[in-house]
Parts: sequence; structure tokens; C-alpha cells
Amino acid sequence: MADDATLPGWLTSDRQGGRRTWADGAVRKQSAISRTLLGLSGLVRDSVFSERIAGRAGLLQGIDPRIKLVGMVLLLLAASLLRTWYLLLPLYAVALVMAAASRISLWFFIKRVWLFVPLFAAVIVLPSIFNIVRPGDPLWVIHDFGREVTLGPWSPGSYLAITYQGVKGAALLILRVVTSVSLGVLLALTTRWVDLLKALRVFFVPRIFVLILSMTYRYIFLLLSMAGDIFTARTSRMVGPSDARGDRRFMASSMGMLLGKSHALSDEVYSAMVSRGFNGEPVTSHSFRTQAADWLWLASLVMVPALLLGGDRLIG
Repeated sequence: MADDATLPGWLTSDRQGGRRTWADGAVRKQSAISRTLLGLSGLVRDSVFSERIAGRAGLLQGIDPRIKLVGMVLLLLAASLLRTWYLLLPLYAVALVMAAASRISLWFFIKRVWLFVPLFAAVIVLPSIFNIVRPGDPLWVIHDFGREVTLGPWSPGSYLAITYQGVKGAALLILRVVTSVSLGVLLALTTRWVDLLKALRVFFVPRIFVLILSMTYRYIFLLLSMAGDIFTARTSRMVGPSDARGDRRFMASSMGMLLGKSHALSDEVYSAMVSRGFNGEPVTSHSFRTQAADWLWLASLVMVPALLLGGDRLIG
């Protein structure tokens, strides 16, 4: 690295004549805008990685998208109808087995599921495990007040405890969310987006809904890429650290610019699609064709919710 004496003064000094911390080798902190755009860039990379997973040779990748969609919907219905929490564990295990058979890393799959919706659901359901929210049989008494505690017309009782009914209900909700999200993620990872949209049209999903989904999925990443280019261009022209006011001005102007570009782009893209014969139907490079293995997979999959729902009725 060149010595500081060879650097011009305007590059190494701030407005007050002091040294810039980044010129002295210290790590420059990222602004909130930088962290946000980096996170959005990661979203784009995850999308590309998902398309690569859908192109692998695996169990679910080889199933006809229509049959796969029917099977996943059946499993999702079973997850929503089961009333016993431990019967959801075999259903979640089925999702993990299918992920492994589809050549998806189990650590990647579990991390992708558990780091988002289930943890959020756990935070929401946490108060329900206490007796002050959901009375029931004490499973663990956290504190005994020794007397009846009253807060106006409301009385939480004489002790604070975790109840059996609360833990049971929380476990049921969390496992139901985990299983449902896992099945949805598995379907999205093993099916190309255009094939999934075409499968939706087979089941008479309205054309306008499919069109909006396809356009949103395609061009949200394009707009994210444009936002990243704008930020990179600004950063490459900056000499010193930016202030919060400058970041806010940049964010406001960038949002206005992206809004204008997205409006102009939507008109241009739609005109180009219509001129090429687009009529609202998603088109893929290959046609769907069911095989005996697809129906065999669906038949074996139907047995899982049937057995679990039957056991749930017997237990409940």
C-alpha cells in the first residue's frame, strides 16, 4: 500500500483537517442502506440457487409439476387438520426425507425453514404457555405469590406457572407452521417457477393471477439489480463517509427514480410481450407428461395423510 505521504491531502483529511479513519486502516461501518441492499442482493442469489436446485436430478425434480402440486396440497391439508402435535412429527419427517431424496442439503433446508416463520410463530405463541394467559394444569411453577393476585377486575391467580395445555397448544402451532412452511419451501425449491405457474393454470387458477405472479417474480429481481447498480455507482463516486441526511436524500431520490423506471419498463415489457403473441398463458420449453412413477408417488403420498388423519381421529 502506498505511504500516506504519497496520497493527496483532500483524500486523507476531513473538513476539520483531521485524519479519515478509513485512510488509517480502520474498518468503515456500513450504513443501513448498504446492509439493506446487500440483503436484497442475497435474495437474488438465493433465487438463482433455487433454480439450480430445481434443475438437479432428484426425486421431486422428476415428478410432474401437476402431480407434485396435488401431493403437496394434500400434505398441507393434513398438516392443518391434525389436532395432535406428535402426529405432525411423522409428516415433518416425510418432508425431510423428500428433501434428502431430492438432493437438497438437510442443513440448508432446515436453516431456510427455521430461521424465518417458525421462530416468528414461536415468539407470538410464547405468552400462551403461561397460566395467566391460558389456565391449565401446572407443568412448572415459576413463582408462588403466596396469595391471590388481583389487577383490578382481572386475577392472574396465586402463582406464575407454565401449563401443560399451554405447552401442548404452542407445540401444535409451531409444528404445524414448521411442517407447512417446509412443504411449501420444498415445492418451490424443486419446481421451476414457470412450471409451477403452468401447473396452477391446469387447476383453473385465474389467468390474471398467474400473470401478476409471473411478472412480479421476474421483475422484482430486475428492480433489485437496478437498485444495486444505483448504490454501487454512488459509492464509487464517494470520497469520504456519508452522513445520515445524505443517505436519506439518496434513498428518496432512488425510490423516485426506480418508480419512474418501473412504470416505463412495465409498459415496454407488456408491449414487447403482446407483439410476440403473448396471451396471458405461461409458456415453458417442454410440455407436461405424466408417467407411471408420478402416479405411484402420488398414491404413496396419499396414504400418509390418510393414516395420520385416521390416527388423529382415533386418539382425539
